[in-house]
Amino acid sequence: MIIVNSIPKLREARKALKGDTGFVPTMGALHEGHLSLMKSAKEHAPNLIVSIFVNPTQFGPDEDLDTYPRYTEGDTKKCESAGCDILFLPNVSDIYVPDAKTEVHVSELTNRLCGASRPGHFNGVTTIVTKLFNIVQPDLAVFGKKDYQQLAVIRKMVLDLNIPVEIIGAPTIRENDGLAKSSRNLKLNAQMRQSAPALRQGLLKAQAAFQNGQRSKEELERIVAEVIDDAKAGLRSDYISCVDPKSLEAYEGGEEALIAIAIFAGDVRLIDNIELHKA
Repeated sequence: MIIVNSIPKLREARKALKGDTGFVPTMGALHEGHLSLMKSAKEHAPNLIVSIFVNPTQFGPDEDLDTYPRYTEGDTKKCESAGCDILFLPNVSDIYVPDAKTEVHVSELTNRLCGASRPGHFNGVTTIVTKLFNIVQPDLAVFGKKDYQQLAVIRKMVLDLNIPVEIIGAPTIRENDGLAKSSRNLKLNAQMRQSAPALRQGLLKAQAAFQNGQRSKEELERIVAEVIDDAKAGLRSDYISCVDPKSLEAYEGGEEALIAIAIFAGDVRLIDNIELHKA
């Protein structure tokens, strides 16, 4: 595995790769979920590039940029064990030129769910992903379905801007108790960690109701909220939204839906979702 810190060195190393190249952009603190994305990329292409970059532009002023987990040494070993060919570890000054004036914005899809509660977040995401695509020039990139909205936004961006990168969505990897793997799980105290699986439990209960014929948006959201409320221990809702899985607009009936949630466990924000289909 080659480790590079600058854009010129990344481009030089990239030229030496033969055949298609898969790309997995990350913010580090790698876990089994990230490794599953790398595995998926390797299944689709012989070469793998991984980036680790805690992107400041997708954090709000009161969010956890300064305390976001950073484990570069351990992450490097995990990338190597996953068969990574090039690991890109840029600094902020490598990625963002002084006095930058350009950002990438995807309208409509970013106005709701996480976009509504985190203003500017998705502009940061789409801008950094576009920049990384321009730098790495991969043939394909893999993103997890845990952040369903992010995946939808990136797919729309790539389509609209004619970016020649195939976007692959990979299943959410979970702990044994159902909690979605996340770097932020490391910040949960023991009590919060015990309560956090209620996110998945609520979603599964709503899925069962949907498969039994429940089509009320409000009732499906209420089912999830009730399970989370019963978990106590300081869980509070940012949003619980039943939406159309394509447009992300409010669900108005039909045989497919998505429930997306963002829940605070103390000051740690956790997200999850479930796609609803007929039984």
